[in-house]
Amino acid sequence: MTEAKSETKPTRRSKEPKRTMTALQRRRLRVPRVGLHEQAATRLRTMIVRGELAPGQSLGEADLSDALGISRTPLREALKQLANEGLVELRLNHSAVITPFRRAELTELFEAVSGIERCAAELAALRMEDADFERLEALQDKIEWHHGRGELRDYFQANQQIHSAIVGFARNAVLKATHEALLARAERARFFALSVLGRWDESVREHQEILAALRRRDAALAGQILAHHVRRTGEIVADTLDGKGDQAGAPDAPAKPRGRKARNVAS
Repeated sequence: MTEAKSETKPTRRSKEPKRTMTALQRRRLRVPRVGLHEQAATRLRTMIVRGELAPGQSLGEADLSDALGISRTPLREALKQLANEGLVELRLNHSAVITPFRRAELTELFEAVSGIERCAAELAALRMEDADFERLEALQDKIEWHHGRGELRDYFQANQQIHSAIVGFARNAVLKATHEALLARAERARFFALSVLGRWDESVREHQEILAALRRRDAALAGQILAHHVRRTGEIVADTLDGKGDQAGAPDAPAKPRGRKARNVAS
């Protein structure tokens, strides 16, 4: 006897599971573009750091929005962002003022920044590569060039790049993020300090010493010099506010250029 072949019923193709649309999928998610408020915040930040908007100065929304060519809504968002960075103080009636320099706050700020940069210099001395030294030397040449020509703003920009570069050479993401959170407030005080008579020359010499210590991979010395360099800035601003330091103002005359030869002597 032959076995009866069992007939198999054709099965229906299994349906794909129904895709349920979540609340998140229903929303139109888009990567935000750089908005007007961010552009306004960048412009205002530069003006505050460079002293074009003076500490304690009141910011009228009508005049400011007209000057920036934006409406009040993005302007208010920009001011909120700057308030979070400690550069602007918002008042209950929506007016804003440029945050004044206060001695106690400056002391705390530069205690924190000097500690961060000291740690960064100690790590950088051990972790820097040849390309890092080349970049730092190029920046050092740049600040000495601008110093010799009396170009304070160009000097300041390169100076800030040096500080950020050393923190970056530590190769510690947490350290870098913490430093960046305080950077705007520290930059404002640093620019102010450089305009105090005598500090500019002093700052160049200290940068030469920092680079020499890093070159020798002397972590303790590099950290010590950089921490002193940062604290000195805070002290000068605080003393000037108390009337103990020289009056703030542009240097009377450019100092003599300092090139690579002078830096090699320091090392």
